[in-house]
Amino acid sequence: MITGKGHSNDSTNLTPREIVAQLDRYIVGQDDAKRAVAIAIRNRWRRQQLTNEMRVEIAPKN
Repeated sequence: MITGKGHSNDSTNLTPREIVAQLDRYIVGQDDAKRAVAIAIRNRWRRQQLTNEMRVEIAPKN
């Protein structure tokens, strides 16, 4: 399993920088895309950790 430095084996604890480092192992180049994906993954995970009331309030409107 993917583990971040100083984190448990739970991959949800990864920061965007750590996610990019993991993507670097499999994807060559495309740094801007990897950064955007890492931020989107982290934001999605953080939204899922909220209560249902807060989740509806801050959900993306697109």
